Amino acid sequence: MSCCAPPLALDGAPDPSAARQEIRLASRDLGDGLWQSDLSVPGLHCAACIRAVEAGLARLPGVAQVRVNLSTRRVAVQWRSEEAPELLTALAGLGYPGHLFESEADGTDPERDRLIRALAVSGFCAMNIMLLSVSVWSGAEPETRRAFHWISGALALPCLIYAGRIFFASAWAVLRHGRTNMDVPISIGICLAFALSLYDTIHDGPHAYFDAATSLIFFLLIGRALDHLMHEKARAAVRGLMRLAPRGATVLGVEGGRTYLPLAEVALGMRIALTAGERVPVDGVVEEGASELDCAIATGESAPRSVSPGMAVQAGTLNLSGPLTIRATAKAESSFLAEMVRLMEAAEGGRARYRRIADRAAALYSPVVHATALIAFIGWMAATGDWHRAITIAIAVLIITCPCALGLAVPIVQVVASRRLFEAGIMVKDGSAIERIAEIDTVAFDKTGTLTYGQPQLIDPASIPVRELAIAAAIARRSSHPLSRAIAAAAPEGGLVPAKIREYPGLGVEAELDGQHYRLGRAKWALADETRGGQENRTVLSRDGALVARFAFAETLRPQAHAAIDSLRVDGLAIIVLSGDRPAAVQVIAGPLGIDEVSAGLLPPGKVEQLAALEAKGRKVLMVGDGLNDAPALAAAHASMAPASAADIGRNAADFVFLHDGLDAVPVAVAVARAAGRLVRQNFALAVLYNALALPVAIAGYVTPLIAALAMSLSSILVVANALRLDAGRTTSAQPSLRQPLGLILAGEPGE
Repeated sequence: MSCCAPPLALDGAPDPSAARQEIRLASRDLGDGLWQSDLSVPGLHCAACIRAVEAGLARLPGVAQVRVNLSTRRVAVQWRSEEAPELLTALAGLGYPGHLFESEADGTDPERDRLIRALAVSGFCAMNIMLLSVSVWSGAEPETRRAFHWISGALALPCLIYAGRIFFASAWAVLRHGRTNMDVPISIGICLAFALSLYDTIHDGPHAYFDAATSLIFFLLIGRALDHLMHEKARAAVRGLMRLAPRGATVLGVEGGRTYLPLAEVALGMRIALTAGERVPVDGVVEEGASELDCAIATGESAPRSVSPGMAVQAGTLNLSGPLTIRATAKAESSFLAEMVRLMEAAEGGRARYRRIADRAAALYSPVVHATALIAFIGWMAATGDWHRAITIAIAVLIITCPCALGLAVPIVQVVASRRLFEAGIMVKDGSAIERIAEIDTVAFDKTGTLTYGQPQLIDPASIPVRELAIAAAIARRSSHPLSRAIAAAAPEGGLVPAKIREYPGLGVEAELDGQHYRLGRAKWALADETRGGQENRTVLSRDGALVARFAFAETLRPQAHAAIDSLRVDGLAIIVLSGDRPAAVQVIAGPLGIDEVSAGLLPPGKVEQLAALEAKGRKVLMVGDGLNDAPALAAAHASMAPASAADIGRNAADFVFLHDGLDAVPVAVAVARAAGRLVRQNFALAVLYNALALPVAIAGYVTPLIAALAMSLSSILVVANALRLDAGRTTSAQPSLRQPLGLILAGEPGE
């Protein structure tokens, strides 16, 4: 099911020197002497595999960090040394042969195909043996029973050899390396059931358990195939993102020549030509041309975004209408699309508390069940002296107590929850974050860039004379200051061409137009002393020191801000604002939202101190922020979220990244996480209840190996079906099973 070991490494360890050279060439330079190698390890299946690989590779000289991603069977190793570590050799030695990671472009899945073939073989054999067993268990004549037993044995043999090898290879691989896992007792149980049945058939016994052995393999493979397909859903999302990246880019040379380069060879500063219908290969800035981009991957919005020279574009967005020339500002591995892929791949990277409990339970399983089966065998031998009866009961104990349901309890739910969030435009950076965000009781918002867009807008531009607004806009277009951009955006391009333009940082911009001297900026700098009139902190346009026009600005709330805050309150969460802005500016935003608990003027250490004070009071805080100054608070909070528009450091520090503009992502994430938490607890209860009821019954001798196989497999299927309830009834706008306020938020608020 979810816990197994790698297939046996039959090819041996790779050549060390050649492997090191290959790894070095394929590694990514992270700077400061740190390199990262990404390896594909198909034999990864469970938490035990993760522990073995991480611990084994971490012991290699020079290795700084090892991170295993179960969904993609990917191992990221960071290392510092003159030579690359012998990673492939070490993996082969651990029993987990691997190779350099490559994106899956053809959509093939050998593991899925292998499981389906094994499932088909075991299903065919098991069903035919069951049909024969009906006659035997119904009281067939001895000759008929003997013939059916031999036919059943003949059908069971290919099932064991072909389908059972998945478990046998797993068990043998861990035993070779001095470890054990749940496939060891499963393999023992299957082999004992087959051997005992063959013995009874040879000696004309009344019962044979070929049906139990084949049915156990069949149902175990059903669970394992379901587990694999659930992981495939997460991997499919990653592959979907990968397919948005073009294979290369058309690079413009110094003399205008065009060269097509593979994506990995596109360097910073290269000029790239894009035609309509092409995706942007790397992050860049538009140098020439104007077009519209489909930015749904970045913003979640379907409306095209117009771009022109000077505007930034993100990798993966689609150029819709016109040719563009962009200059690369990031390499492919550092661009927006690559970061989104890494975030999605990391969705299962963290192991939450519940998962660690399941891991410990699975680790204890083998010795406990082996000891229980041995005690049952010895007890029944002592009580009855019938070794046949005793070994039959021991086999039933081995089979019925398999904790596959316990092993599936958490990962299945987290995979489904991660996919739900991804479909809602929310990337999960750490699987444990799904558990942590479900525990929060307080949500702390940053103001600028989080509750608001962080870009000021000019208030009532119609009240400013057209001529004066056009002059101010012409001057403002020569500045990159946010207030200048707001003024420039409020007026159309005109024929005014200012001269002698000079910008004074922190003060404003001055220029000459029609022989007159203009200043746009702070009033105390732009106006003569006698004309300031108490407006020192206002933004104004002056002509020869005299006031021409005043400008007032306001920040725009993100879409769904009101509904999101209301929904969080309905869910019983306290709402606070932690901002570095002025108290008056913070109150302008917090007041209409009904947020009373406000802390303004905070430097980054101040935000961390506020979170620490809340934690000391026993509160668990979700921090939602976007700026560089929010990164320490995002890392310090119990859970954290950031918009895709956040600074790189802020996105890296956050547990969740939401891709669209609306704040509805916050209550959606909380609601999905809480629903996932309820399903995890239900799965644990189901698994524990099953084992508590099944073990005494099996020890008492009331369960045959066939019934044990059916009961164990059905318990695992029950856990998987319970996890899938998180997907049940989903629509494109809302989940009916979640609370009504969430449904209203998902439906959106047009015009807000």
